[in-house]
Amino acid sequence: MAYDEELAHRVREVVQGERGVAEKRMFGGLAFLIDGKMAVSASSQGGLLLRIDPAQAASLIREPHTQLFEMRGREMDGWLRIDVAALATDAELRRWVSLGVSYARSLPQKSPRAPAPG
Repeated sequence: MAYDEELAHRVREVVQGERGVAEKRMFGGLAFLIDGKMAVSASSQGGLLLRIDPAQAASLIREPHTQLFEMRGREMDGWLRIDVAALATDAELRRWVSLGVSYARSLPQKSPRAPAPG
């Protein structure tokens, strides 16, 4: 299943004023990166894949239509799946996206990769 293009457009509108934003197709979805770090993605499985501070996970998954993200049957620390039902209004979407953007901004800068020997 392809990602929800309407949802991707809504996310794009939320992050358009942020510095360091880039879009990249990842895992069948469309990811929005902040300074090279994934913040949020319009997921190929519907809804959002959201990067969060792992310390916030326990409180955030108590909210409706929110669960820990699983990959190959294993819960991924610091990642949530947000169902489209939790994104009905622009205010709800902005809230979730801002959590991902804020957390991505809090992460250390990636060090440049050394060129491959050759």
